[in-house]
Amino acid sequence: MKSASIDIPFHDIAPLLEIHEYSAVWFLVLTICILVVSFVVLKKMHLRGNPKEPNDRQKCYERLMHIDMSDSKKAAYAITKEASFFARDNEPMQSAYKALFEQLESYKYVAKAAPIDEDGLALYEAYCQMIVV
Repeated sequence: MKSASIDIPFHDIAPLLEIHEYSAVWFLVLTICILVVSFVVLKKMHLRGNPKEPNDRQKCYERLMHIDMSDSKKAAYAITKEASFFARDNEPMQSAYKALFEQLESYKYVAKAAPIDEDGLALYEAYCQMIVV
């Protein structure tokens, strides 16, 4: 019987190729990207502000409440400046600010102003009590 195996040379098999391993490089690139993104997110969260810090509204309210009334001219200017911040809240605040502004107007344009009278102080206190911080 004849042998079934024939010696045929294999010419169609390519030589071995070198396979480059990039998994370590991709891991480093991915790690650096994650670190950069997390740094940017944390930085933006920090810039947004600490919730325990007072905001502009609270700061303005504190300045309005602690105005020195010994010099009525400076006090009138300071009250109208700080109270204008809250005047845009709603219609009652606008009308109260207008009344307070008209009451303090007489103290602004004189060389030596008299102390702020009872009506002016009452309007100032009422306005301060209307403010919602």
